[in-house]
Amino acid sequence: MSDEQRSPSDRVRLRRLPELASYDKETIYGILDATSICHVGIVVDGHPLVLPSLHVRIGDTLVLHGSQSSHLLRSMVEGPGVCVTVTLVDGLIVARSTFNSSVAYRSVVVFGSARMVSDEEERRSVLDALVEGLLPGRSSEVRASSESELRRTGIVVVDIEDASAKISAGPPEDDEEDVAGHAWAGVIPLVQKAGAPIPAPDGIVGDGLVEIPPSVRRYVDLR
Repeated sequence: MSDEQRSPSDRVRLRRLPELASYDKETIYGILDATSICHVGIVVDGHPLVLPSLHVRIGDTLVLHGSQSSHLLRSMVEGPGVCVTVTLVDGLIVARSTFNSSVAYRSVVVFGSARMVSDEEERRSVLDALVEGLLPGRSSEVRASSESELRRTGIVVVDIEDASAKISAGPPEDDEEDVAGHAWAGVIPLVQKAGAPIPAPDGIVGDGLVEIPPSVRRYVDLR
């Protein structure tokens, strides 16, 4: 994807409410990096299929992983291309009418081709990057993947070829006659927050209790 904002292709150009669109790389990548949850759209046996997955962006690519036997991963690679979407819900836009009420959100649509990572060195590197993207610092705190685990793990890289963002925020846009009324209007912010870490029940107990690692502490503190 080009570093500069460019004229969007037909498959990512927003036709409805085009004023909410952004084709700026920094904006698009910022939204992709703000969440690890995505939805992947593919065509399987002539039928559309959308499934949730986890992703991490590495440069101009998105990395997804799963079982080597994953139908989703195989279909991503075998098909002509994939569509990946992410959505962040920031709040409820409460208008003075049901018609003008809405949701504050940031979303991205990505189109690109997918390939399976087969080189062992690249697989290890990408898996570490995936772990670090989800929980920075964690890969150095745990056991590395064994040869058997690597063989059972499928890793797919999606090139970000085309992408667009759509951003909706408040305040509500009410009709003049509704503004003159007595109904309350505004925005209810919605915030996702990490809670207190809950240790696994099968861990070391008593005086040998394992402390919460730095990666988990940082993750909780940042949120």
